[in-house]
Amino acid sequence: MGTRVSHTLSYDAPLADVHAMLLDPAFREEVCARARVLSSSAAVEELDAGHRVTIEQVQSAAGLPSFATRIVGDSIRIVQVETWTTTEHADVEVTIPGKPGEMTGTATLSETAGVTTEQVELDIRVRIPLVAGKVEKLVADMLRKALDVENAVGREYLSRVS
Repeated sequence: MGTRVSHTLSYDAPLADVHAMLLDPAFREEVCARARVLSSSAAVEELDAGHRVTIEQVQSAAGLPSFATRIVGDSIRIVQVETWTTTEHADVEVTIPGKPGEMTGTATLSETAGVTTEQVELDIRVRIPLVAGKVEKLVADMLRKALDVENAVGREYLSRVS
């Protein structure tokens, strides 16, 4: 069945600037650093029609409930791939290699009066009998916090480059 997360991020900048930020590996690394991941890398690949952003990170599992650490271990490797087919739309896929779950969805940018809104819509699916719903809720909460960090870093980033 899965859990759906819908989250809105807002930036006081034109859409073109926000899109450029989202394609900047330095911005993605800054977000990972602020989120206190153990290690990370970010890469951007130009496609025939658009760009692919790949972010790999390793996060500590410290502080997670015991039912979750039994599943993921001491750390969690996360691979996020955003395929930006236009400046306004990306397909998003997040996986935890070797673990029974993923997130898929979209990120959409729109601009009104110089303010750009990023709408993130993701479906979280965990395939673990009996605890899937609990794990999905935990992942959804972690995702919302991560997006709030990304929004804060993005606002600071845009104020520096504008």
